[in-house]
Parts: sequence; C-alpha cells; structure tokens
Amino acid sequence: MIASMTTEAARSAPGSEAASEPLACDLGWLLGQASHTLATEQTAALERLGISPRSYCLLTTAMGSEHTQIELAQKVGLDKTTMVVTLDELEAAGLAERRPSPDDRRARVVAVTDAGRRKVTEGREIVEGIQADVLAALPDRERKVLVDALGRLVADRLAHPTPCSQPVRRRAPR
Repeated sequence: MIASMTTEAARSAPGSEAASEPLACDLGWLLGQASHTLATEQTAALERLGISPRSYCLLTTAMGSEHTQIELAQKVGLDKTTMVVTLDELEAAGLAERRPSPDDRRARVVAVTDAGRRKVTEGREIVEGIQADVLAALPDRERKVLVDALGRLVADRLAHPTPCSQPVRRRAPR
C-alpha cells in the first residue's frame, strides 16, 4: 500500500514525468530530488540576506556552543577546503570570527558576531517558513513522523558515508 502511494505521489509530483518507474520507489533518488529542490529554494530565499544555506548552517551550528573549525566542518558535513573558504566569506562579511582555542593553540574556534546572530535570526524565519510550506503538502500526522524518521536515519544508519574508491560529492548550494 505505502509503495503504491509513494509511486503515485512521485508520478504526480511536478517535474517527475521524466522519472522512470524504478526511480519512483528508489529512496536515494527520492531523497536526492527532495534535497536538491529544497536546497535550491532555500538558496534563492537566503540570497536576500546575502548568505547561503551553507553559511546559515555554519553560523547556526557555531552559535550552539564553542567549536573549532574542524569540529564545525564535521558537524555540518564540509571538507576542510570548503570550510576555510566559507569561513573566509563569513569573516569578510563580519558575521563570524576565528579565535584561538583556549584548549589547543594550533586550533581556531569559530565565534559568531552580533551581526551573524542577527543573520541567523532572519535566516531562521526564512528556513522555517519554507519548511512549513513544504511540509504543508503532507497531512498533519505525517509531518512530524517524516522529520523524526529522517533525523533518526541521519543520526544512526546514515550518519557516515561508506568509504568508496570514488567518493560521492555532495551538491553544494550556491
């Protein structure tokens, strides 16, 4: 029953006419499509604030508690190079600062400035609005179930990518 509803929903989704029948029930394809479309919408909406979803995630995570650059990169899922470039952009915009770590003089802790905190507050309104709009396509009882289930998968079975000879690159929001 659920598989047939998923197939039917995938067939009736805008832009899905190109999807072949096998992809309509493929978890990886469905999650990838949802992720790409949501990231694109968030990117367009956050452009008004002059930040990207990546910057928003970094700032939000950095506000939670004190993290080194490496810890932040791991929490957000960025490679070292992307992390450095993103932090350079945030520093240039006056949204974050790198400070020496009190525990390791070789490491830098990322601190969010007051301007960065204001950006996160504005960004949170945008992100939460989009999320509410997207989830409104589901019946009330399914919204929390979906988010909770994805949270459990990401925290458990899908917490870390499997090593492979040609690592899969994440789509980077622009």
